Amino acid sequence: MSRLVAFAAIQGGYKVVSQVEGDLERALQTYDASTKIGFPNTAYYLPVIYSLTGMKCETLEDLKKPMEFARGLLPPHIKGSNHLPYLGPLLDAGMAGIFAYEIKEALRILREPDFYLDAEDPDIDAGKLWVGPASDIILRKRGVEFVDGSAPGFAAIVGAAPNAEIAKMIVEDYQKKNLYIFCAANHNGKTVIEQCLQAGMQIGWNTRIVPFGPDISSAVFALGFANRAAMAFGGVQPGDYRKMLMYNKNRIFAFVNALGDVGTEWAVAAAGCVNWGFPTLADTDIPEILPTGICTYEHVVANVPHDEICQKSVEVRGLKINVTEIDIPLAFGPAFEGERVRGGDLFGQMGGGKTQCTELVNMAEMGEIEDGKVTVVGPDIKDMKEGDTLPLGIFVQIAGREFQSDFEPIMERQIHHLVNYIQGIMHIGQRDISWIRISKAAVEKGFSLKDIGVVLHAKFHQDFQKIVDKVQVTLFTNKEDVDKMTTKARAEYKVRDERVDKMTDEDVELFYSCSLCQSFAPSHVCTVSPERTGLCGAYNWMDCKASYEINPTGPNQPIPKGKLLDPVLGRFEGVDEFIKSASKGAIDTYNLYSMVQAPMTTCGCCECIAAMLPGCNGIMTVGRDYTGETPSGMKFTTLAGVMGGGASSPGFVGHSKFNITQKKFILGDGGLLRMVWMPKIVKDEIRDRLNKRGAEMGVENFADMIADETVGITEDEILPWLKEKGHPALSMPSII
Repeated sequence: MSRLVAFAAIQGGYKVVSQVEGDLERALQTYDASTKIGFPNTAYYLPVIYSLTGMKCETLEDLKKPMEFARGLLPPHIKGSNHLPYLGPLLDAGMAGIFAYEIKEALRILREPDFYLDAEDPDIDAGKLWVGPASDIILRKRGVEFVDGSAPGFAAIVGAAPNAEIAKMIVEDYQKKNLYIFCAANHNGKTVIEQCLQAGMQIGWNTRIVPFGPDISSAVFALGFANRAAMAFGGVQPGDYRKMLMYNKNRIFAFVNALGDVGTEWAVAAAGCVNWGFPTLADTDIPEILPTGICTYEHVVANVPHDEICQKSVEVRGLKINVTEIDIPLAFGPAFEGERVRGGDLFGQMGGGKTQCTELVNMAEMGEIEDGKVTVVGPDIKDMKEGDTLPLGIFVQIAGREFQSDFEPIMERQIHHLVNYIQGIMHIGQRDISWIRISKAAVEKGFSLKDIGVVLHAKFHQDFQKIVDKVQVTLFTNKEDVDKMTTKARAEYKVRDERVDKMTDEDVELFYSCSLCQSFAPSHVCTVSPERTGLCGAYNWMDCKASYEINPTGPNQPIPKGKLLDPVLGRFEGVDEFIKSASKGAIDTYNLYSMVQAPMTTCGCCECIAAMLPGCNGIMTVGRDYTGETPSGMKFTTLAGVMGGGASSPGFVGHSKFNITQKKFILGDGGLLRMVWMPKIVKDEIRDRLNKRGAEMGVENFADMIADETVGITEDEILPWLKEKGHPALSMPSII
């Protein structure tokens, strides 16, 4: 290993630690030592320091101890006569620099509370480019993508490319591989984020191009994100530094791209990342660390050409990504799902109240269709002028030896995200209320409606190869054809809904497991039944059934119900046997229909969390999109932090929004009529279902009896209102 790189990193460690020591001293002279510090809307203190040392930093005074710890990590300066190996001192210096950078960012947030924008996407018009540390809401929302493999890792890019075109090329290469791109630091005043904007790219969490901050110190937010994921989902305890670093090396596939001159401050950051097993690849001539050791392969690689840096980074990190090219003129992948086609970018659209846009998947016999045949019946994009609209009917026929009509709605649901995966195309809604917006940039690159069919054909084969043998796609754009198809589709939707709505847990002998989140929550096992949808909201019983048909060894396994041990609480002998085995003995039993008595385990990916409110003799629920206080005294982020690691927590349970109005929802605790509070955003979304289910239970207009934040955010505030409304929970037996 080069003596020069160790020298630079150690020099950088001394420089950064000294600078931040000065910053902290000035802060202590300016503010009271008891002044609160921290990263907004996070429950992990300063996450790198907390996760690795167990130190909780809540005030300025608290920063003294980790600052002293960082100083103590600094090794002796390398001298000409020192022939010892350099890797150990380099790692210590790197960790000292990372600790100092995290303290520096906490002090920045104290001094400039508005420097970072607390949002998923920057506010370009207001000049707010930097989003800073991810909130706990973002962490948990994006954690699903790291669990299910749609986001296999992240590329941390520091500095700037030689020009905007090269920056765009590099970033889009990573997007195509479904990686997140965490951006920080500048090179000669330029940042890769500003270059992406110059190249016309959309930035933010929704496109996976995350603008953390303009300085090298803000790169610490990427490490904090990784460590928070390990604590929230992986069960790693604060202070267990060895397990934390090993978890990141083995589970979080990340690496650094240094674009520009690597000085001592960048060198110490790169050395710090090596502790996590995250290598650095640079486009400049810097000293390399090629022997393996901490990282899977090389630690620092230099002189990587810009057109090779993406593939080389994936190779060096040991990340296995299987990318199959789809023959369309636009980039394609989950990274583009969050793109928006706004007014100034819009070329044309289908649906959205302007025209009819309908989607339908039907099963076909093997001899009825031709695999790969994609036909556009009617005008195509080339026949449109800017600002035009078209009706659209997307009709997909699937044949397969293992395909069943029950799979039709599951395949149909894939159309939404698969169309959104096309760069420059936006898809909203499903069934007969779909809306597709096409950007000018997509049209300039040669996009055709036929490309939608090409994507659906390819992805249905790739993702559902066990049940799909042939796929044929027809796209109708003549009004009479679309109207005819819509009439047919609506009749089929009605039959499907009636079939699913009438399904009960008593109708089936098999439930299904979902263990997608076990890599982050080892003891969590979700049991999905017809009347107990997956708590993430992404899986219902039919989805799991289809998943098992596709992949018999995958995360959705059949669970024979076995003997019914308690029909009210929802306890089944077969479920108990399965979860005990699947949780490796951590969980012996749980009830599907109760949140008070041995409730189901919860992972950090749950869509909602319900909590008992004893003072109101009822319960509340809160969705992850609500950031305010709740009558339980805890925000969603706090609740998720308490129970998101796979625990069964009496009085609390994770669940989906849809599950709220299913007939078995907390049946063992009194059912839906126990619901006394939920955020207005959730209540408005499911109001019709709340009223329908309430009426079935003998209470009309039940939604109007449920308090929300406009009524109050404590039990004392909402109780008089509930009494005034005559809420049924108040006259029910005690919930405790």
